[in-house]
Amino acid sequence: MKNELIKSLTDNFEDYSQTTDNGIEFWLARDIQHLLGYSEWRNFTKVISKAKTSCEVSGNQIEDHFVDINKMVSIGSGTEREIEDIMLTRFACYLIAQNGDPKKEQIAFAQNYFAIQTRNFEVIAKRIEDWERLNARQKLTLSEKELSELIYEKTGNDKDFGIIRSKGDQALFGGKNTGEMKKRLGVPDNRPLADFLPTIIIKAKDFATEITVYNTKEKGLNSESSISNEHVKNNKGVRKLLLEREIIPENVPAEEDIKKLERRVNSETNNISKNPDKLT
Repeated sequence: MKNELIKSLTDNFEDYSQTTDNGIEFWLARDIQHLLGYSEWRNFTKVISKAKTSCEVSGNQIEDHFVDINKMVSIGSGTEREIEDIMLTRFACYLIAQNGDPKKEQIAFAQNYFAIQTRNFEVIAKRIEDWERLNARQKLTLSEKELSELIYEKTGNDKDFGIIRSKGDQALFGGKNTGEMKKRLGVPDNRPLADFLPTIIIKAKDFATEITVYNTKEKGLNSESSISNEHVKNNKGVRKLLLEREIIPENVPAEEDIKKLERRVNSETNNISKNPDKLT
């Protein structure tokens, strides 16, 4: 395919993209029809039907990506008539291209164009997930630091924090203590359990810890037993909420070592700083 055609098709596909009020990018099927080289709507609807089947088979909701609409078009002499159209997400366009006539140059272009666009979206989504997990882990570190300092201030024993945190873990994970959870998730003995937990469980631990900090101050708790009881109660409360939402903390699988994740994210950030032209 010649570069001139690729440039022309790229410009056309980008020119026809639109955005909803809530920021969702879409194309209209009748525009895509012509961009993909289909002269007749009835032939193009057969491709759309196949794409909808592919959408469903892939585990996605058809109505999330193919939205039926009606619009008015001019038929000359100042008159208009209503025709059917479909709002298509980027993913829907990709599926249509995958089910189109591979002999058409426009289809070959669209298959690759939307594959790359979809991949870019997935990369961004993954980056955001990684960032959220890192932030959640950092937040938990701060909360636990505050609780540790508070416990030492109240009890004068620097070992009480470890005891209290362990009791909290046991309450959160349905009776399994920190050591048992490490073995269950394959966490090295010399590493914190939280470094391998998914975001939802990190945030659960943080929430329980925040409540313990707050109530230790408000209730004037000043012994290991009273703070332990408070922390256990809070972790049981958080566990109850998770179970109600069908999330079993001890059954949620481990995720990537947070240290490796942090190195990768920092490396990507440094590369962007060194090569800002790659953003254009």
